[in-house]
Amino acid sequence: MMGFILLAGGAEFSGRMAAADQLAVQLAGGADAAIAIVPTAAAPDNNHRRAGQNGVNWFKDLGAKNVSALPLIDSTSADDPSISEALALSGLIYLLGGFPRHLAHSLRESRSWQAILSAYQTGAVIAGSSAGAMVLCEYYYDPDSCRVMEGLNLIRGPCVLPHHDTFGQDWAPRLTQLLPASVLLGIDEETGLICDMPAETGCLHGKGGITVYREGLIDRIKPEQEFNLERLNISGLER
Repeated sequence: MMGFILLAGGAEFSGRMAAADQLAVQLAGGADAAIAIVPTAAAPDNNHRRAGQNGVNWFKDLGAKNVSALPLIDSTSADDPSISEALALSGLIYLLGGFPRHLAHSLRESRSWQAILSAYQTGAVIAGSSAGAMVLCEYYYDPDSCRVMEGLNLIRGPCVLPHHDTFGQDWAPRLTQLLPASVLLGIDEETGLICDMPAETGCLHGKGGITVYREGLIDRIKPEQEFNLERLNISGLER
């Protein structure tokens, strides 16, 4: 049984993200479910410990009882058997924001990524905020090199533009040229999209909305609105 996917636009663990994260905890099995915070994307500027602890504190404040920040910071630790085992047993796995290229490089073809896929295929919720949401897609934009990079391909179809209401919208003109056949999915901060892949439906929760760029047209989706994922061009998943 495939699980659910949560894509967040950034400013995770704050304010209006509570609604999406509370639902993610419920979908993961409730307050007793194992929640793994993955701070890899925050490691390049040595922010992973603080970011990971923020995640632990946030979910405990939401009522979760079994939350841990894993010491997964690079490709070496991504192959650590103890880390991959913890991921495989988790009901909710949350990839934090930061540097998308470092996150994608660290996880690609690693024990940890295989464990995340295994957990997802048995019902776990896979969540990503900002860089974490970006790399779950087939392609992502690397702002450091201003290039489109190959993602981890859990979700096929859209390319995520996080922080859309602050600076992410500025990427849209360039990405429209770099990925003319792709849908661009701008997600505002403190906003989370819950994707129910088996049902092919999505629901948006939080402070802002989603802006969909597709074939020269712009579509806007507001919070608490349920819709078919085909509207976002979200389709096949890596199995």
